[in-house]
Amino acid sequence: MAEEPKATPSTTVAEEAQEAPPATAAEAKAPPQLELFNSMTKTKEPFQPLVEGKVAMYVCGVTPYDFSHIGHARAYVAFDVLYRYLKFLGYEVEYVRNFTDIDDKIIKRANERGETVTSLSSRFINEFLLDMTELQCLPPTREPRVTDHIEHIIELITKIMENGKAYAMEGDVYFSVDSFPEYLSLSGRKLDQNQAGARVAFDTRKRNPADFALWKAAKEGEPFWDSPWGRGRPGWHIECSAMSAHYLGHVFDIHGGGKDLIFPHHENELAQSRAAYPESEVKCWMHNGFVNKDDKKMAKSDNNFFTIRDIIALYHPMALRFFLMRTHYRSDVNHSDKALEIASDRVYYIYQTLYDCEEVLAIYREEGISVPVPAEEQKMIEDHHTNFLDDMSDDLKTTDVLDGFMNLLKAINSNLTDLKKLQKKLEQQSKKKQQQKKQQQSQKQPADHIEALIALEAELKDKLSILGLMPPSSLAEVLKQLKEKALTRAGLTEEELQELIEQRNVARKNKQFEVSDGIRRNLATKGIALMDEPTGTVWRPCEPES
Repeated sequence: MAEEPKATPSTTVAEEAQEAPPATAAEAKAPPQLELFNSMTKTKEPFQPLVEGKVAMYVCGVTPYDFSHIGHARAYVAFDVLYRYLKFLGYEVEYVRNFTDIDDKIIKRANERGETVTSLSSRFINEFLLDMTELQCLPPTREPRVTDHIEHIIELITKIMENGKAYAMEGDVYFSVDSFPEYLSLSGRKLDQNQAGARVAFDTRKRNPADFALWKAAKEGEPFWDSPWGRGRPGWHIECSAMSAHYLGHVFDIHGGGKDLIFPHHENELAQSRAAYPESEVKCWMHNGFVNKDDKKMAKSDNNFFTIRDIIALYHPMALRFFLMRTHYRSDVNHSDKALEIASDRVYYIYQTLYDCEEVLAIYREEGISVPVPAEEQKMIEDHHTNFLDDMSDDLKTTDVLDGFMNLLKAINSNLTDLKKLQKKLEQQSKKKQQQKKQQQSQKQPADHIEALIALEAELKDKLSILGLMPPSSLAEVLKQLKEKALTRAGLTEEELQELIEQRNVARKNKQFEVSDGIRRNLATKGIALMDEPTGTVWRPCEPES
């Protein structure tokens, strides 16, 4: 039976969401109205898609010039949860997430490494996709690259200029913020708050310091494309306006990204889209919080970040996903080893409980037990299903959802323990031929526990699958991987740990309890918990003791 992790306060905080999830009695309840927080209106609103049964969603992607950091993981896990839940609700979702594969940073890094922009960006796109697979983020419907949409970008810039909202100077094209009175309606900023040159140095040729580039004239040695304004390449913001319109139309349901994109990126997107086509509209703007380190936003530009690869070298990817989901998507996450240890401990407990359940049920699944689910567990399942729907439909309250799993896990472990005790008791009674039928009738029988376990397991796996938290490999394999990560963090090999366990066994045999207790305490500080069982001493990962 899995050992329950220590209670800890919440932080400030399955390959695919199943088309037809495992049926449970609880699923007769219809989901409540989905409400999402709209960054434009600064309030939660009922979500009503433009087309019944369909959702069009665009999420800004990465600039692939290096390995992605956990700030990226934060964003794409958050929107993967939304994507999965929308699919669970029965929507057909068109999910577009782009790659900015031409950018100043990519050009600079490619020149430093002596390779082409295309080679560098393609390599890190592939690395990013591997990271997303590790985190069990479902592939979007479309993953367009900027360089494949230059024609659409030029067409959009041309339309903006025809409408008198942009101007060309020496091969560059700038958007005129003075021509667009709605500018800053998303961020709520004032023009005098703007920091000119968010990504590039201030250009004194601009009519207004807040004007931003739609097209950049080619510099020597840089990639370029022909345009009506001369050879050049797109500015940063225009790409998403062009690609979202191309794939989703000028009006679509959801546009997402990190809250650092509200200004200038999304503000500029909104302005240039409406400048070209006044009917352009995003029904719901959604933004996730940062990942902070020491209360400062984690970012490559500040050299204050951990890559996804850095984290999953020490922690299982499902522990990282769980850690990110422990905080509501709109709140900032504060990265710490302790928080990751807690997440890893919780994930291990979940999977060990399910593994223990599977092991027991494997004996009984084919026996055709037909008793009803006991009333206590049936009510627990129905309440859990209701609470899950209520929490997820209330702007994706994953923090509460993950906490809600604890009751199911405790119930599974309780039934496993009671079943084991009951079976042992019945075996003893059978041997003595002293069956106490009256007493048995007032208690749960083995079949009751088995049916309860089957129902509890189905509910737990169903909801974990919706959240992308069911491991891609077998439970036995993922438990093995979690233990390997724990050994890595502890700086031990399996052989070294077994040697310490043997030293402790010898000390206990010789009644050297101070020595044996010292070995156990030392391992506990490294995240290794020893448990003495009739068959010998076993170990499991744990939250390191201080």
